[in-house]
Amino acid sequence: MKNSIVLKVITAVLILSIIFSLFSCMNEDRIEVPPVKLEDVNGNYKGRLITVQGEFRAEKIVDFKIKKDTLTFPEFPLKEIVMAVVKDPVKTQNAIAAMGKVKYNLNYTTVLNAEKNWVELTFEPKVLELQIPVDGVVKNTVVTVVAKQKGYFVGLDHTLRFALAAEKITVNGTELSPFEAINYNFPYCIKTN
Repeated sequence: MKNSIVLKVITAVLILSIIFSLFSCMNEDRIEVPPVKLEDVNGNYKGRLITVQGEFRAEKIVDFKIKKDTLTFPEFPLKEIVMAVVKDPVKTQNAIAAMGKVKYNLNYTTVLNAEKNWVELTFEPKVLELQIPVDGVVKNTVVTVVAKQKGYFVGLDHTLRFALAAEKITVNGTELSPFEAINYNFPYCIKTN
């Protein structure tokens, strides 16, 4: 008899819990996402960059700026590109030091979604031209950069996500072969102002 009463009490509590849970879900207000404007994309960013080339994977934080229709890297991440051309780690570091900071501009167009809570960025990458000094010789290098996916600026937290890739490298007119694409993934970039 005691087991029967305990079972009925537990069942009643369980049914009441389910009813209250469903009722609270039905009455819960949806989170209001503040509307964004196309201009909200503009600003300075700190972004998490995940670089992947075959089995190689590296992470670091990079800075970039967005203004009107251009995303600008004041210092584009070159290590993997230079390493693909030079091959030697010590000579790669020397070449990067000699080259200094390399700026790269990435043009884009924007579209605001119907709910006005995120902005889609369609990138239009151009080639990256580099002069890589190795053993007293300059290697004229052309890197074909492509957009791997569209970018998204999210109004809820003012973050940006996008991905690029260096798909082809040509050195002094000759395409590097074999060459495995270098993927630059920016899964989470925070607007700093």
